[in-house]
Amino acid sequence: MFKGGIHLVDFKELSKDAKIEEFPYPEKVIIPLSQHTGSPAKPVVKRGDGVVEGDVIGEATGFISSYIHSSISGKVAGIEKFRLISGVFSPCVIIESDGEKRKKEFKGNNWLSLSQKQIIDIVREAGIVGLGGAAFPTSVKLSIPPGKKAEAVILNGCECEPFLTCDYRILKEKTDQVIEGLQIICKAVGVEKAYIGIEENKYDIVPIIREHLSNLKIKLDVEIKVLPTKYPQGSEKHLIKSITGREVPSGGLPIDVGCVVFNVQTAFAIKKAVCDGIPLTERVITVSGLVEKPKNLMVRIGTSVKDIIDFCGIKLTDEKKVVIGGPMMGIEIPDINVPVVKATTAILILPKEILPDEIEPCIRCGKCIDVCPMNLLPCEISRYAENEKWEICERLGVNDCIECGCCSYICPSKRPLVELFKWAKYELRKRKK
Repeated sequence: MFKGGIHLVDFKELSKDAKIEEFPYPEKVIIPLSQHTGSPAKPVVKRGDGVVEGDVIGEATGFISSYIHSSISGKVAGIEKFRLISGVFSPCVIIESDGEKRKKEFKGNNWLSLSQKQIIDIVREAGIVGLGGAAFPTSVKLSIPPGKKAEAVILNGCECEPFLTCDYRILKEKTDQVIEGLQIICKAVGVEKAYIGIEENKYDIVPIIREHLSNLKIKLDVEIKVLPTKYPQGSEKHLIKSITGREVPSGGLPIDVGCVVFNVQTAFAIKKAVCDGIPLTERVITVSGLVEKPKNLMVRIGTSVKDIIDFCGIKLTDEKKVVIGGPMMGIEIPDINVPVVKATTAILILPKEILPDEIEPCIRCGKCIDVCPMNLLPCEISRYAENEKWEICERLGVNDCIECGCCSYICPSKRPLVELFKWAKYELRKRKK
């Protein structure tokens, strides 16, 4: 088990029993060409072009990039810059529905007969990225670097952020497809050992998973690891520590300790792409918080957040805020006319906080040090960040910060510690360009 972390009220009971619903077919989608880590996709359509669901509308432009597909059938209304959830403006393909709900003719595969490279190529062309929030191109993660060896695959079913239950519902309702996706991943990276990490608050799905593990198609030893419910248990490095006891070195990657980690929705998307030929055009998100009927919705990429809020009958007031993602690492959005992207996990309606007019001074209580899961000194780093001493921030390990928010949550002075660390990392990146 990793040091630090915090125990939070999880509020998962609000949406845990809400089965996945299909969100109505949108009249219009706005699909960003940059909704993943790496280079933006290059548009391959223009205004006036007709498209069907599954058509490629953006081509990957490098090794670390991703294909983008149309999530509805209709006509391309234009390619324009729109503000995204992150706040940045990015080129987007606007598609207006023709109401016909036409799909590209998908061709499935017998994955048992595919080579590792063939699986990776299919995943790349399907536009699959990490669906736990990082949006790192999955084909890159499946491509083990020369000189490295994967020893185990870890399927991340922890979903440690409060309120979120979309992964839980996928794992419960689509268990067979998730497990098949896990097997495909293991074949692609060449391992015969896998773990499934589940927090204790989701123990009810363990028997369901165990039942499906009795019918594996390849030689594979899979262990279910039920872990203490503690935030940020679902963080990649901490999940590896909790399951294997191995520690990813500072500045290192999971493969440095022989592990590769995949989210359960990513495994589900891989199964659909490899077995059914279906690219990533939709995902499950949770809608919860100050909501009369919380939901888990299967939503097409590019759907407006406003349309989802209206569908759920949510009335926004000055006392409420809209957060995309979890309450710890999510982003409050001032404009709800932004599209759902591949990395969107949730839409939460939460009470608006009254923030202090000025940053309060640190009282040097040390609580942030106690809870930091990366063994950093948040109080010290924040002091140097405030004074724009970026090199000192770097020496103190600010780049190892995973921005989990434990320090900001526990701070009695309510200092914006994570925001200061993000600022420091941005300045350091800018200086190295």
